[in-house]
Amino acid sequence: MKRIGIISDTHGTFDEPLRQFLAETDEIWHAGDIGSLELADRIAEFKPLRAVHGNIDGDLTRRAYPGFLLFECEGLKVAMTHIGGNFYPRVSEALAAQKPDVFVCGHSHILKIFRDGTFGGNTLNINPGAAGCRGIHKVRTAVRLTIDGGTINNVEVGEWPR
Repeated sequence: MKRIGIISDTHGTFDEPLRQFLAETDEIWHAGDIGSLELADRIAEFKPLRAVHGNIDGDLTRRAYPGFLLFECEGLKVAMTHIGGNFYPRVSEALAAQKPDVFVCGHSHILKIFRDGTFGGNTLNINPGAAGCRGIHKVRTAVRLTIDGGTINNVEVGEWPR
């Protein structure tokens, strides 16, 4: 069993409300727009980090973190990128070929969690919204969930004012 915290679009923010929400997780997945390599390092010191770079991330962050990740967690195939599949044909092609159980993306600053059969399965799509203080959103959001034996449980959303 693993408890996962999912964040995106921190844009340099990793403050106490976000730390408290992620405190009971085993690892953090960051779907890009981290803000800096230094911030990624701070998050990774707090909890193990899997991350992709986003469109605002600089050269150092882009060298440290890929634009697309595919990995397994507790028997589930997970794909993660910053900007979702409908915007970039290469991402859509990778999702169709890999048929992930979970697809995590960010960029929109809009929290969305839904099931989708577009890529040949019953993929759980998670966009955790924006956990940072910069952007168009009025409420900061993050997601946490538990993966146990290939099953996703206890999906929770954290919300804080900007």
